[in-house]
Amino acid sequence: MDKTHLVDEITGHRRMRRNRKADWTRRMVQENRLTVDDLIWPIFIVPGTGIVDPIAAMPGVSRMSIDKAVEAVKEAADLGIPAIATFPDIEMELRDETGSNSLVADNLINKATAAIKKAVPNIGVITDVALDPFTSHGHDGILRDGEIVNDETVDQVVRAAVMQADAGADIIAPSEMMDGRIGAIRRGLDASGHQNVGIMSYATKFSSGFYGPYREAINTSGLLKGDKNSYYISPANGTEALRDAALDVEEGADMLMVKPGIAYLDICWRIKEAFGLPVFAYQVSGEYTQIKAAAMNGWIDGERIMMETLLCFKRAGCDGILTYFAVDVARKLAKGG
Repeated sequence: MDKTHLVDEITGHRRMRRNRKADWTRRMVQENRLTVDDLIWPIFIVPGTGIVDPIAAMPGVSRMSIDKAVEAVKEAADLGIPAIATFPDIEMELRDETGSNSLVADNLINKATAAIKKAVPNIGVITDVALDPFTSHGHDGILRDGEIVNDETVDQVVRAAVMQADAGADIIAPSEMMDGRIGAIRRGLDASGHQNVGIMSYATKFSSGFYGPYREAINTSGLLKGDKNSYYISPANGTEALRDAALDVEEGADMLMVKPGIAYLDICWRIKEAFGLPVFAYQVSGEYTQIKAAAMNGWIDGERIMMETLLCFKRAGCDGILTYFAVDVARKLAKGG
């Protein structure tokens, strides 16, 4: 018996490499694809005008004043990116124990939303109502006697969500992980005439070490007192994460998010299988910076890893990805990459 017949006998004539033999066959049988429609671009907003301030811990990412953000968002829309997510870095003197600036109708985030929607009406604007950009202690909620108080925080984020919707936000994405927030925000939006404003719940936000560069970007890293373990999910707990997501579904979330991303692909898959709602992953700052730093040192092919990681989110069941690579990826896809 020759070697070919021996191999055929072992494999039962099944040769997986037949479908991999050429570029055209590989493209024909490809199971998942990344397109520009999968991209949401997170951006950082600062006060002032004419400002593009590079973030040291996030090479290639800058804080932008509203006028510069509008210019950047126009490019993103021209590239076909469907939505952006905005995060403010407000003045330190405006931050206090309760994050009261979140309730100012013309605060930085709401001004940015109004300006972007006026200049680029065809792009979606997603806003967060967590209090950490507004508090003097860096926590996502109101701190009382060493405790993040749940119900008082929820009351405040509901009021902030209505103001963000008033400013033109298309989707509210609450990330502070307080119990009951999704139902309360839904009721608050509906009562204010914002029935068409969606909620993308940070359904499973883990207490992760991957957030460090983001906290530098919004200037909370030096403010944080203690940790966020009492309200974020432990990285060890997958079943608890699904229970959290189930409550958000019951309370009226339109979409679910997993954060961070690449280390939690199992959670993306389990949530998609369990609930069938649109699922998004946030490729967070630490994930982005790892890839950029290794690429800058010549240790990896950064562009290839960028595309591979985003495709992995699609394979894990995600309908889209929040990523700081969004514009780079959109440019590459526009060139047929």
